[in-house]
Amino acid sequence: MTKFIFVTGGVVSSLGKGITTAAMAVLLEKRGLKVSIQKLDPYINVDPGTMSPFEHGEVYVTEDGAETDLDMGHYERFSHAPITKASNATTGSIYSEVIRKERRGEYLGKTVQVIPHVTDEIQKAIRNGAPEGTDVALIELGGTAGDIESLPFLEAIRQFGHIEGKGKVLYVHLTLLPYLAASGEMKTKPTQQSVGKLREIGIQPDILVCRCEKSMTEEMRQKISLFCNVATEDVIQEKDVDTTIYEVPIDLMKHGLDAALVKHLGLEGSHTVDLSDWEDLRQRMAAPEGVVEIAVVGKYILLHDAYKSIYEALTHGGAAHTHKVKFRKIAAEDVYDGDAATILHGVHGVLVPGGFGERGLEGKIKAIQWARENDVPCFGICFGMQAMVIEYARNICDLEGANTSEVRDDCAHPVIHLMHDQEAVTDKGGTMRLGAYPCRVLPDTRCADIYGRDLVLERHRHRWEYNNDYREQLEKAGLTSAGVYESVGLVEVVELSDRPFHLGVQYHPEYKSKPLAAHPLFQEFVGAAIAHMGEASPNTTTESIEA
Repeated sequence: MTKFIFVTGGVVSSLGKGITTAAMAVLLEKRGLKVSIQKLDPYINVDPGTMSPFEHGEVYVTEDGAETDLDMGHYERFSHAPITKASNATTGSIYSEVIRKERRGEYLGKTVQVIPHVTDEIQKAIRNGAPEGTDVALIELGGTAGDIESLPFLEAIRQFGHIEGKGKVLYVHLTLLPYLAASGEMKTKPTQQSVGKLREIGIQPDILVCRCEKSMTEEMRQKISLFCNVATEDVIQEKDVDTTIYEVPIDLMKHGLDAALVKHLGLEGSHTVDLSDWEDLRQRMAAPEGVVEIAVVGKYILLHDAYKSIYEALTHGGAAHTHKVKFRKIAAEDVYDGDAATILHGVHGVLVPGGFGERGLEGKIKAIQWARENDVPCFGICFGMQAMVIEYARNICDLEGANTSEVRDDCAHPVIHLMHDQEAVTDKGGTMRLGAYPCRVLPDTRCADIYGRDLVLERHRHRWEYNNDYREQLEKAGLTSAGVYESVGLVEVVELSDRPFHLGVQYHPEYKSKPLAAHPLFQEFVGAAIAHMGEASPNTTTESIEA
């Protein structure tokens, strides 16, 4: 029988509920338990697919083609939990379903209300998010306790706990202990007030996880225990990590969180938790053999979360080589307006991520050209791959005016054009080519060497594609088509086979990279950048690079 853990947050937003939830999944899986993870988001958008990265951060795409919250990425990177369309529900998706049912007459003429109809639908989504055979379902509630938009979700999980009964449902509340430098102490009052907000609607947290800059004292734990009605041993410290977020499972186990979860839910399974693989990862990241610098040339570079999975996948690639990856975040427009050689000087690799629209395209093209002409490893992803095709068409094939029809629908040479099945699409949300599709990796290519197999399944999020009318011309000039979606002849991978690493993919390999299993493309790209660093500066030390 499935047991449920609800994770809420208080005091401030961006506390790290997603990482904490993912870390709990690691600890439970290490005990031999089957885990599912779900995120409930209180915003009215049906999904984040139409939201600006500046508003929301990256859109994470699941294997089955859902556009979801970026916390899904944390869940997949940390755990083995199956992440699907059912793993992310929003106020918009819940209300859409309620309204659909009302229009179909499924409520039999009743007045449709938040309670019980909306809360019932939320509970249905919670149950659908836990596949059959799940031992523990982890459900993270987005937002902050006290937010108006979160109230229906809080009421729904309160009711859920009442229905399921004691021992089947656990409430974990993540809160903040702010440190005041002026007084030299951490304050517990915000935590007390946050718990009070939950208790007002009938939710008593069973476990408190306290984010803090400094270590908690026993006196603080006892104070929080007394005023929040939580056992002292269930007040868990989550101190800021020293090196990487991948330390979090180790630290939470050290402070007794996994033992508390098992105690409250009466969970069976292994009584030993072996985190030696995570400890090995921590050590490699804490004491790297060197530092390699990668330029990320993007459109939304000012917001770190816009390329969250990219940065994490590069970090995984670095860890596989026991190297730290240093990011040089470069706005694509700056490259276009300035001198690429000056802006990119000294980097050991260039990555051009996905994105939509005209802004920044020409800067991305200039960065790719600089990397190609200087034999600097270059990796293009989605729109970045398309920019690689445009750059090669213009500068090697002399196709003046080559562009993507997304930007110039009347360009002389639309080497990138709209997919045929997208021509009649008018709605924006959930209508792109989404999710996992097979890619046939062609033999005798760099891509084939990297993957070590001829068929891969990768995730996509795009409307435009490589125009096959230009394929023969570009291939004759040296731009190899190294991977294809065979059923429609879509080019998925392009590369320059005579370079250490100059490769672009239409899909998003970053979604399938894990800290303990770096995606092979990222691992090889970072490896090529490390090799280039050695060739460019054989005497370079870690200290000089960081300086």
